[in-house]
Amino acid sequence: MPRLSEVIAALENLWPAERAESWDAVGTVVGDPDQEVTRVLFAVDPVQEIVDEAVKLGADLLVTHHPLYLRGTTTVAATHFKGRVVHTLIKNDIALHVAHTNADTADPGVSDALAGALDLRVTGPLVPDPTDTEGRRGLGRVCALDPPLTVREFAARAAERLPATAQGIRVAGDPEALLRTVAVSGGSGDSLFDHVRAAGVDAFLTADLRHHPVAEFTAAVAAHSPLALLDAAHWATEWPWCELAASQLDEISDRHGWDLRVHVSKTVTDPWTAHAASTTSDPLGAPN
Repeated sequence: MPRLSEVIAALENLWPAERAESWDAVGTVVGDPDQEVTRVLFAVDPVQEIVDEAVKLGADLLVTHHPLYLRGTTTVAATHFKGRVVHTLIKNDIALHVAHTNADTADPGVSDALAGALDLRVTGPLVPDPTDTEGRRGLGRVCALDPPLTVREFAARAAERLPATAQGIRVAGDPEALLRTVAVSGGSGDSLFDHVRAAGVDAFLTADLRHHPVAEFTAAVAAHSPLALLDAAHWATEWPWCELAASQLDEISDRHGWDLRVHVSKTVTDPWTAHAASTTSDPLGAPN
């Protein structure tokens, strides 16, 4: 069986920490480099529910996309929910490793997995990494949609192919507009609007879209070429990466003869739990 240090070295080769954003907190959070690893669990969020799943599974290593302590801390006391996570991990000899923005820009990375889940053909990064001479790494992906679909049809595909959440898929734009090219970005994507506009795509699917940025963006593009926005749940756009990452570690394990048992959590950690659809008969009229 490999030691944790060997598995972490393989993961760092996939998602080098130096490629993370300067504000990010990636890498190993908990774990003894000399402990043996036999079972690994991948998940989006390092929350108690996922850690309890790792304990029940008998995992030695938990790999998550989101950091546990993004802004640092002065305590890991179990009186706080993040401290309880740390205590549970240590008590059960489970290591925690985080790949966040370094997995976003990887080749393949988070947005490649999202594009794959939506049956899109990736043609290149939305925001290329200037250090990548091959032009494959970077934030987001620009994709071709073969054959073309309407916005309504593509939204239905996203709702069907991505993990189910209370939010579903929200759309800004003409539902009957035909889409041939789509940009995607797992996680929060409204900071990429300028790059989306420059890419000349017909639609952009991402998460966490806010009222004012969307209103300003749609108004700005309306006079030129209408561009649809599709807003999915943050967790749902990043979960496909867990399956991609697990398959990558599986391949590494086979190559090294490690015989790791690699699992992907299907536990929904999206914080939204219910959705009530609007029932007003006049969609243009505001309630009194």
